[in-house]
Amino acid sequence: MQREERAQDTDALLSALSVRQLIIMFDLLPNTLFWIKDENSRFVYINQCFLDHSNKSCVSQLLGKDDFAISPPHLARQYILDDKKVMAGHLVTDRIELNHLSSGDFGWFSTSKRPLCDDSGGVLGTYGLTQYLEQSSQALSNVEAVKVPVEYIRCEYHRPITIAELADLACLSVSALERRFKKHLGKTPKQFINEVRLENARRMLIDTKHSIVDIAFKCGFAEHSYFSKQFKQLFGVLPSQIRRQHESSLN
Repeated sequence: MQREERAQDTDALLSALSVRQLIIMFDLLPNTLFWIKDENSRFVYINQCFLDHSNKSCVSQLLGKDDFAISPPHLARQYILDDKKVMAGHLVTDRIELNHLSSGDFGWFSTSKRPLCDDSGGVLGTYGLTQYLEQSSQALSNVEAVKVPVEYIRCEYHRPITIAELADLACLSVSALERRFKKHLGKTPKQFINEVRLENARRMLIDTKHSIVDIAFKCGFAEHSYFSKQFKQLFGVLPSQIRRQHESSLN
């Protein structure tokens, strides 16, 4: 009898709590981004850590917007594709990812996503959280073989890098290294090298006055035409357009 009464008391307490009172608790979690999206991948709630990470000054700048408002196009497309998969029933649990920090650098994150449902089970949208993992975190122990080549690529992207060279650094065969990259980063080592080079090029187009040809060379591309083609494929615009857009925003 006492057990039933305690259960009823617990249910009554939980029923009395407002949704907003519950979700603001996620502001108490250190280094953790939390968000809620509607069925069209538009943000309806973000916590303070998410706001800080987005480099926006006010929550209202993000509410009603999708990922294209705060992320490079290639990442925004991936996030929205994730939302569709989650709403279809494909849950994401503690997925280790390499994403951008608010500084523009890269960092390791653990991400989980779930569908948001009403009382009858109808899907209303998605919610999720992403935790920034410190270098000492035990959660990174299963990707140590990827961390070494990843750090090497981040430092040496400006020069030619072979997959065999990366495999030697990780003490793995080429095929084993490629499996690790696909498992933990969702892409091959070659694709990752390309993305690191292109992201650094994008930042240089915005932060420096170097010519596009010089930037291509500084980021490891021997041919300007190939660089422009790869850049547009990843970001959806040409390097010259990125620079013009940035210059226009300053005027």
